[in-house]
Amino acid sequence: MLKKVLPLAVLALFVGVAYLATEFKPQAKPQKEHPQPAISVETQTLQTEVFPVRISTFGIVQPRTQSAIVAQVSGQVMDVSPNLRDGGFFAKGEVLLKVDPVDYQVQLRIAEGAVTEAKLALAEEEARVRQAKKDWEKIGGVKNASDLALRKPQLAAAQARVQTAIAQLTQARINLERTEIKAPYAGRVLKKQVDLGSVVSPQTTLAEIYATDYVEVRLPLNNTDLGFIDLPEQRRGGEPPGVTIFNNLASTKESWRGKIVRTEGAIDATTQQLYVVAQIDDPFGLQDAERYPLKIGQYVSAEIQGRRLPEALVIPVSTIYQGSYVYVAKGDVLHRQNIEIGWQSGKSALISEGLQAGEELILTPLGQVNSGVRIKRAQNEPEKVARRNAEKTTDATAGDVQ
Repeated sequence: MLKKVLPLAVLALFVGVAYLATEFKPQAKPQKEHPQPAISVETQTLQTEVFPVRISTFGIVQPRTQSAIVAQVSGQVMDVSPNLRDGGFFAKGEVLLKVDPVDYQVQLRIAEGAVTEAKLALAEEEARVRQAKKDWEKIGGVKNASDLALRKPQLAAAQARVQTAIAQLTQARINLERTEIKAPYAGRVLKKQVDLGSVVSPQTTLAEIYATDYVEVRLPLNNTDLGFIDLPEQRRGGEPPGVTIFNNLASTKESWRGKIVRTEGAIDATTQQLYVVAQIDDPFGLQDAERYPLKIGQYVSAEIQGRRLPEALVIPVSTIYQGSYVYVAKGDVLHRQNIEIGWQSGKSALISEGLQAGEELILTPLGQVNSGVRIKRAQNEPEKVARRNAEKTTDATAGDVQ
């Protein structure tokens, strides 16, 4: 009997426990909704301003004139100027090198003697012409006399021999002068290739030199920069754009002022960019010994003075995300706003579409944030405000430097 009742009792016990579990299950207390915390941000109210565009670029220092000094006569080098050495400076017209002149002095004397003989022969022929004319006048037949009888061809030949002798004398003098190799302009020696005792011949390269009055720097421009600079080809007769070249070889960063003197005639086939040429006067510090001189072949950075935009809307580059949008504050809510960038430098961006004066731009870096997030405006720290104002002033005044 017990064996029959026990299973039923166990089953009834399980049913009872299940019923109690379902009827008296614990109820979860509803959680109170906490408001989303507001993000603390710094903001800036946008205003239009006069903005001087400064275009950053780079290039390599090149001499405006570079030449190879070539011998025009042959002989042994008898004298070399102490300035004719790698890196040496020289003045215009300075004698850099002398070739042994003895052979050319002899040729000059021979040419002088040939001129004297030719003139004597001409004088004798002129006397014969006069005598021939008198003889024909005596017999009354001057009009019927031939040119040969009057010795006109002989006179022309004597005159030609005089001119030939004079030309040979001139050439002898030129050859003698060419034994002294003079500097065609004030410059500097790039590479010396002969020395005392060397035997040279015509077309022998003696040295490579370049002018020192100014250098040129070939600077590429991005296509987006062309609308913000007045190129020399567009301003014939006007003031060329200024440029500042930065020398990084010195212990402290030094700057050199120059100007854009021309543009190249075509777009570069490799880079598809337009190149402009900047001219820098006194690049070797001949008139200003305080600065470290520029070097030929040196890589330099540059800033070109562009146009002054009267009503520009400019924001910091650090507030732009993925090059396409910014965050603005509308009341206490953050909004993501798409923009179009008209021009951009390392620190500032000129906005062409998407923002207007009076809107409140969020300056604090946020990363990826959705629109609608609550914000609160932080009290700008004095040092941050001062730093932003200083950067803005630097950008604004840089365009006036010239």
